Amino acid sequence: MNIYVIGSNGQLGNEIRSIYEKNKSEIGLVEFNLKENKFIFLDKEDIDICKIENIYEVFEKENPDVIINCAAYTNVDNCETDIDMAFKVNAIGSKNLAIAGEKYNSKLIHVSTDYVFSGDGEVPYREYDITIPSSVYGKTKLMGEEYVKQFSSRYFIVRTAWLYGYIGNNFVKTIMKISKEKEEIKVVDDQRGNPTNANDLAHHIIGLVGTENYGIYHCVGKGECSWYDFAKEIVEQSGISCKVHPCTTEEYPRPAKRPSYSCLDNMMFRSTIGDSMRDWKIALKDFISKI
Repeated sequence: MNIYVIGSNGQLGNEIRSIYEKNKSEIGLVEFNLKENKFIFLDKEDIDICKIENIYEVFEKENPDVIINCAAYTNVDNCETDIDMAFKVNAIGSKNLAIAGEKYNSKLIHVSTDYVFSGDGEVPYREYDITIPSSVYGKTKLMGEEYVKQFSSRYFIVRTAWLYGYIGNNFVKTIMKISKEKEEIKVVDDQRGNPTNANDLAHHIIGLVGTENYGIYHCVGKGECSWYDFAKEIVEQSGISCKVHPCTTEEYPRPAKRPSYSCLDNMMFRSTIGDSMRDWKIALKDFISKI
């Protein structure tokens, strides 16, 4: 099979490449023969998902059997002002890949987010729960999901949250940096979610490639915490002496509304190919030991 990974230079795309090259993930062997299939890694300099004609040009070279769409406009605050670009990438780009995928009879694995939910729940959201996004980022990602469902007949939508990986910027790296520079930091304690190691997520996405278990999936680290809990664990595991204090969302205002509770339940994975996601503290410890 020809497997196109779109957005391959991002956190998740990088981990898919790493697993392909090493023939295993940090969780272990993947239930899919990597070396008997061809992975084609593309980023924005190789393909413009906002222009369907360009997608056709790229796909004509080698017909894709599977498309993994990791591309997204993920700067949540910038989405509030750069609305057109957020819509073009998160919604129209997803629509174009779904249409092109149908033309070439491809499976489509589309990565989405916990921000499609209202974020005011009390128990982890399951795949069938009602989506009511409150930010532009969440709304454009939900529109992308809707386009995928409308235009693709063989799709996997994989929602994740609080993602961190070995390249690019993320919460773990930010906390490690500022905690080395300051004696004390404040982190919000009234927003809860699931820290997710990008390598674990990549393991599960690759596991879907050879199946026909189409539908919507949640894929996050096991266990939940607040950003304060997450930051405190990062500092402790890093051996940094910085003190971490809790604060409220009101004390740290941002342009985009953050969900107060957006924990996800990996019910679909448990019910199909299996949920091997690690406990978030264990996955974090492995990550910190490597960087």
